[in-house]
Amino acid sequence: MKEIKISEEFLSRMRDLLGEEEFEAYVKSFDEERLYGLRVNTLKISPEEFVKITSLKLHPVAWVNNGFYYEGEERPAKDPYYYAGLYYLQEPSAMTPAHMLPVVPGDKVLDLCAAPGGKSTELGAKLKGKGILVSNDISNSRARALLKNLELWGIENICVTSEEPRKLKSAFGSFFNKILVDAPCSGEGMFRKDADMVKSYEEHGPEYYAAIQKEIVGHAVDMLAPGGLMMYSTCTFSVCENEDIIRLILENHEDMELVKLPLFEGASDGIGLSGCLRLFPHKIKGEGHFMALLKKKSGQVPAEMSRWGSKKEKALPEELSKFLSMISKPLISSRIEIKNDCVYYLPEYFPENGGKLRYLRTGLCLGEMKKERFEPSQALAQSLKMEEFKQTISFKKEDERVIRYLKGETVFLTESEGSKKGWCLICVDGFPLGFAKGNGDTLKNKYYPGWRWQ
Repeated sequence: MKEIKISEEFLSRMRDLLGEEEFEAYVKSFDEERLYGLRVNTLKISPEEFVKITSLKLHPVAWVNNGFYYEGEERPAKDPYYYAGLYYLQEPSAMTPAHMLPVVPGDKVLDLCAAPGGKSTELGAKLKGKGILVSNDISNSRARALLKNLELWGIENICVTSEEPRKLKSAFGSFFNKILVDAPCSGEGMFRKDADMVKSYEEHGPEYYAAIQKEIVGHAVDMLAPGGLMMYSTCTFSVCENEDIIRLILENHEDMELVKLPLFEGASDGIGLSGCLRLFPHKIKGEGHFMALLKKKSGQVPAEMSRWGSKKEKALPEELSKFLSMISKPLISSRIEIKNDCVYYLPEYFPENGGKLRYLRTGLCLGEMKKERFEPSQALAQSLKMEEFKQTISFKKEDERVIRYLKGETVFLTESEGSKKGWCLICVDGFPLGFAKGNGDTLKNKYYPGWRWQ
């Protein structure tokens, strides 16, 4: 076994959980190298097309259609396609909960413990710009990382909050028809991937997290609309954090029922509660995970959703209107709000009392008014397709100007590329990276400083 110091108490519990023969196979899995994965952003490109254009050596994750393994020595976070939001780096087992929650366009979705965004980005991609995704994390600093990943992914129908579940419940009521609870847990399934998880485990074991999980799921159930589905997941093995939590939900909420998750090759059924799904590192090409899908059979129908803004068209500042005329996809002016000089495109609908929360973002940040000028945002650039903006320039990935642009440097055009005047959308192989301001053959860099290539 690798030099990962695991307590005898944990190993004894795993022996009891798995049985002697399977326990030995689990222990041997620590001699194997951890696996590295990425998940393709289907809002921007299909998995098939991505495989054709990438230089990464990829192998498909058998149970996730847009998931792939990559070689550990590769550096996909230093690839321009990563900066274009074409993929998210994610451990293969961790892709499973969002993949198996059946989100469809138009759903009202809550990711309750969302940071850093691995699961939220997939949920948002499934919505395809319709409906709403509320992504929450109680930690404000982690929620900021979550926001960056959602904006990089190009998701516009988002609300990012940093609140306790109790306060979310008081604002939303039973608003959501899909909820993901990727609960904080003891992390037993990640010991091979991250040895630091062992230290954390020694400080706070399964019983500590089980108490937190019980409180979280209680509020989550209350926020689920009748007929809605809730996915509960952890990256741990302990029954008290997994099957026992599901039993507690079923015992305390007669309107909740367990929906059997389909098993795939290498996946295991729940322990003492059939219908759940377990992933073990000695059975699949990934780390440890647990999932259970529940449905609310009945309950009070949530109130009708209120529209943001009036239905009447708004008069917008001249410079803002001029810029928006360069975007071909329709934007409804009644959903555009200017607050503290920042311009937002609000979600189509929202509950009446949902505005009482601490938001990091509500909808898509279009940009900022600077006196009479308008400067578009990085988030807007990421949400566009190249053909949706009037003036663009696309560089090949191998072109040195791509990295120069990502570093925040001025970019120069060749004579054959012509000249650009005003706002220009910079792309790599047709995928937007950000904006620049053209002045003939010179492009003044407007790439967001906090995202730059390091």
